[in-house]
Amino acid sequence: MARIFVVEDDASLRDELLRLLELQGHEALSCSSFDRVVEDAVAADADCVILDLKLPGSDGHAVCRDLRRESDVPIVMLTSSDSEFDEVMSMNLGADDYVTKPYRPAVLLARVQSALRRAGRSEGARIACKGVSFDMARGTVEHEGRAVELTRNEQKILHLLMANHGVIISRQELMVELWQSDAFIDDNTLTVNINRLRKSLASIGVPGDFLVTRRGQGYLV
Repeated sequence: MARIFVVEDDASLRDELLRLLELQGHEALSCSSFDRVVEDAVAADADCVILDLKLPGSDGHAVCRDLRRESDVPIVMLTSSDSEFDEVMSMNLGADDYVTKPYRPAVLLARVQSALRRAGRSEGARIACKGVSFDMARGTVEHEGRAVELTRNEQKILHLLMANHGVIISRQELMVELWQSDAFIDDNTLTVNINRLRKSLASIGVPGDFLVTRRGQGYLV
């Protein structure tokens, strides 16, 4: 998959992130000192950097700015700050995405994958489970020799579910992935997108129980 460099000063959280990324098949690296973060990140030749905003003896915004000057590597900010100013500042300095703690693993993984895909760095261009293969580069899904092209929202939903095979993904997580928020979104809008995805999958013979609804919880494949 991809090589991800984690910059996080909380040792337990850092280890948790490394395990999470490795379970998804990524190569996960990190630093334990923060006086040469930019140099270490560049030397790691990473495909994506997960960067904490508040670091001991360092400023995450400055690290983001300096890293962007040295590299075009995707940067996903992971921080306890839900300040609109910090988010806007991070994006203006070159961050590709901004995730607040406490984070949901499925959402963080999806954001990392989206950053990789936008940058053309994702080696995992195809993901498969239960006889269904999703080609992320082409936006098509295949089953037993038949294929169908998905809409952008269908792609996002299917990727999040397949990347977290066997894990229930809540409706809130799906809405955040689709629209970057679960606020001011008509709940029926997500249902419409889910139903469209089901129809697309059915059109190529994917069994109806491939995408499972767990009432009051969410969806899984």
